[in-house]
Amino acid sequence: MKVYTKTGDQGTTALFGGDRVPKDHIRIESYGTVDELNSWIGLIRDQQIDTHYQEVLIEVQDRLFTIGAILATPPAKEVLKNGTRRLENLGLEERNITLLENEIDAMEAALPQMTHFVLPGGHTTVSYCHIARCVCRRAERLAVHLSHDEPVSDLAIKYMNRLSDYLFVLARKLIADLRAEEVKWIPRK
Repeated sequence: MKVYTKTGDQGTTALFGGDRVPKDHIRIESYGTVDELNSWIGLIRDQQIDTHYQEVLIEVQDRLFTIGAILATPPAKEVLKNGTRRLENLGLEERNITLLENEIDAMEAALPQMTHFVLPGGHTTVSYCHIARCVCRRAERLAVHLSHDEPVSDLAIKYMNRLSDYLFVLARKLIADLRAEEVKWIPRK
């Protein structure tokens, strides 16, 4: 199968189930932004960070593929002709949100209490986290916008909301870890 199909040359694309919509349709914007977010998460994961964070981010990327599939499926195509749910075995569950909450709680327990706004930056990896956080919030806004016209999984929206929180706290934790590492390398007189 070739990568190029030419079916989108007229400005339309296919959703799961075969329906064609304009490429600027809110559903396409929604899952396209989730795809963009997934790419930013991959960039964060490729940095020199603790393997635990990398493992969590791999799990996040897998969930984002699921959310992309959910958003790419119009409600009328959620059930196949044989009665099986199209997305039945993809896996987005409340426990995925709980994982993010537990990770947030663990990182926050090791961080000082926030007393002021955080400016994005301080290190390239931290900046990537902040960019991913912003893209995550945009993906969430687009999914909410889509939900005004068609049903969208509440769990998908909730997951993206919690993921943006996770990325914010991950940025704070990474900068704290980097600063702690710098202190270890300060020459002693």
